Amino acid sequence: MFGIFSEIATTLKRNRLRTFLTGFSISWGIFMLIILLAAGNGLKNGVTSNFGDRAVNKITLWAGMTSIPYKGYPKWREIKFDQTDSIYLSTGLKQVDQVVPTFDLGGKTITRDKQSTTVSLSAVIPEFTKYNNVKIKNGRFINDIDIKEFRKVMVISDKDAPILFGQDDPIGKEVVCDQISYTVVGIHKASNRWQNEFYVPFSTLNAIYNPSGKLSQFTITVNGLKTAEENKSFNQEVKKTMARKHEFSPEDENAIYIWNMLEDYLQTMKIFNAISLFVWIVGIGTLIAGIVGVGNIMLITVRERTKEFGIQKALGAKPSKILSQVVLESLIITSIFGYIGMISGIILTEIINLGMTKYAVGQTEEFAIFKNPTVDLGIAISATLVLIIAGVLAGYFPARRAVKIKPIEALRYE
Repeated sequence: MFGIFSEIATTLKRNRLRTFLTGFSISWGIFMLIILLAAGNGLKNGVTSNFGDRAVNKITLWAGMTSIPYKGYPKWREIKFDQTDSIYLSTGLKQVDQVVPTFDLGGKTITRDKQSTTVSLSAVIPEFTKYNNVKIKNGRFINDIDIKEFRKVMVISDKDAPILFGQDDPIGKEVVCDQISYTVVGIHKASNRWQNEFYVPFSTLNAIYNPSGKLSQFTITVNGLKTAEENKSFNQEVKKTMARKHEFSPEDENAIYIWNMLEDYLQTMKIFNAISLFVWIVGIGTLIAGIVGVGNIMLITVRERTKEFGIQKALGAKPSKILSQVVLESLIITSIFGYIGMISGIILTEIINLGMTKYAVGQTEEFAIFKNPTVDLGIAISATLVLIIAGVLAGYFPARRAVKIKPIEALRYE
């Protein structure tokens, strides 16, 4: 066995350029496959992360103004939702799981002593966290008792907490909005640098600022919708249902506005599945190019060594020994350079990922288009094994043909 490895080492040293070209084809094929797959994963992870922990099966309705006269009503009539819409939607549409009224007040100034910040006040119920990416860093969120007892409590953002309280712990302390005091019960993590929402119990904010009970927005969670076509059809059903209750034309595009997050999510996933397929096609094409390169080089190598094989056979070497030498040589080259290509690709993607992670430390989460550009280790190893096997076969078949040539013919072979 030592003699075989000694001969292989001598052959590789004697043909350094050929060895390098063979190895480079293998390394480059593996390296590019890993980089392409990592880039595809990074793009997909970045965009899908923007959905965060939000429930994707939610639909938001905004009230608008009619643009078409209908049943004696003039156009430009303002549509206003109210609490009865919750019952109307939940009983009229079987797919509806929950209807959550939403009431927001923008541009509200919150003060504490001499410090102040301008925020958006959102009237919420405890279920709000189920369909929105609200992460509590300290304290708690609005609960059922807050709603029932009309408590004047507030959940503030971690971006505004230092502005109002400095280094002090805000929990249990008072803030003021429109001369009304609220007790801070929780601090939530702002999902981006522009978010400055403060949360107040729905019952409390509605009683203070909206005694008429008119609402401009609803959020619906739904079940059983799995395709984009089903969601599109459901949007139309929602519009028809609301058109019957508020008496506007179902064809009126401005009466209400609907945002179906699940429909957007499904479309996004469809796009990225197509991107993933494209990346795989390009990556496999690159891998095949590497295999073809290895095959061509090994074919040339065997043809150049045919005379050498003839001499070995004339000296009494068995064809199986010559064949095993060529196969082992191919295995060594493909294994070493395949491993180098795999490790290089993995290291580069991990360095990029580490750099992006360190940059993100201390930063607020914003809309991302690229995140965690890494590739599954199993895929990388599998691709390397495929290329190694292809390299071995690329050396085996021409070598098998060469060792079948008679020694006298092999010695005359050019």
